[in-house]
Amino acid sequence: MESFPVERWDAIIAINLTSAFHTIRLTLPKMKQAKWGRIINIASVHGLVASAEKSAYVAAKHGIVGLTKTVALETATTGVTCNAICPGWVLTPLVQKQVEARAARDNLSQEAAKKSLLGEKQPSMQFATTEQLAASQCSCVRRRRTRYAGVAWNVDGGWYAQ
Repeated sequence: MESFPVERWDAIIAINLTSAFHTIRLTLPKMKQAKWGRIINIASVHGLVASAEKSAYVAAKHGIVGLTKTVALETATTGVTCNAICPGWVLTPLVQKQVEARAARDNLSQEAAKKSLLGEKQPSMQFATTEQLAASQCSCVRRRRTRYAGVAWNVDGGWYAQ
C-alpha cells in the first residue's frame, strides 16, 4: 500500500469505477423514461474477494458491486435493473502478460504457467471464456428477468466458493 503510486491508483479507479458511474448517470434518465432498461456492470471476482498487491483494482471492483446494488435499489420500481458480472481469470491480453511473466520468472512453459496461475485461485483450472460471460449477460437482459436486481453473478470457476 505505502508504495503504490497515487497516479496509478487514480487511473485504475477512473477506468474501472468512475467510468461506470458516469455511464449510468447519463443513460439512466432515458431508461427510466422508457420504464425499462438493463444495466450490466462488469466487475470481477475481485469485487467480492481481495488479493494482495491489487489494492486499487480490488477497491474499484468492490466499488462496482456496491454501485450495482445502489442503482438496483434506486431503480427498483422503474422497470430498470442493474446487475454485475464477476469473472475470475479470463485469458485477456493483460492476464496473458501475467502468464508470460510467471513463465519467465519460474522457468515454466506457457501451459505450465497458466496452470500455476489458475491453480492459485480458480479451482476449475480453466479460464472463463468470453462466451460464458456473454451468456451471463444475456440472462440478465431478458424482459421477464425483472426480479434480478443488484446481483453479482460469479463466472469464476469456483474462486469465490473457497
